[in-house]
Amino acid sequence: MTEPIRFTKMHGAGNDYIYVNAMAFPIRNPEKLAIRLSAPHTGIGSDGLVLIGSSKIADFSMRIFNADGSEAMMCGNASRCIGKYVYDKRLTDKKNVTLETRSGIKELQLTTRKLSGSREEVTEVTVDMGCPVVGEAALEIEAGGYFYTGTVVSMGNPHLVIFVEDIANINLPAIGPLLECHPLFPNRTNVEFVQVLNMDEVRMRVWERGSGITQACGTGACATAVAGVIRRKTGRKTKVVMDGGALTIRWDESSGHVYMTGGAVKVFEGELEI
Repeated sequence: MTEPIRFTKMHGAGNDYIYVNAMAFPIRNPEKLAIRLSAPHTGIGSDGLVLIGSSKIADFSMRIFNADGSEAMMCGNASRCIGKYVYDKRLTDKKNVTLETRSGIKELQLTTRKLSGSREEVTEVTVDMGCPVVGEAALEIEAGGYFYTGTVVSMGNPHLVIFVEDIANINLPAIGPLLECHPLFPNRTNVEFVQVLNMDEVRMRVWERGSGITQACGTGACATAVAGVIRRKTGRKTKVVMDGGALTIRWDESSGHVYMTGGAVKVFEGELEI
């Protein structure tokens, strides 16, 4: 028998996922469902599937399954969307929400606006992404006959940040998978190419591990901002402009925590049978 479930498609800076309240609609095989629903022509079309669940150590939990069915450790854009989801759907009335992820507990600060009557909706979310783990600051790497210098940063998931003079000259569909699966990264990695516009703003494109080219990547934007400071290319507060929109990233010097601020948008809701 098929089972109907409710879903919501949302995006943060163009990074789009299908969200399911797993507390109301338990999912038995999320890996296969993520592949099925993410397909652009035969499914809904998305970067993956996000399950919102209960938690014994936080207000809610998040599990993320990429378009290829692999489970991700963390996603900043998805975290912001969950903040909007749980508040707008009145699963919580808190404006400071804790979220259990595979890379630890994240804190969400919700900014809201008044609607008709006493209702409010979330317009922006700031996520405390925790402290980055910086690996090699200038890793020399060869792929596809070209040599690159990348900065290795973990934001709960792995990133390779490469600064370039002109991002338009990067053939991301060709070089992205080669760097993602490079022998230096046995567990694969996310890849960001970054062009510095000024000390406060950069342009970034991303190849995500398990999803390929996406419109945005929250953890990638954070890793980019950290790498910018490490490589002395940007200040501690940076606007990261991606294909789907911009995020503001601040790497706090006193605490060492990275804070990501941006919007979250509901695209549509629906029902499907699985």
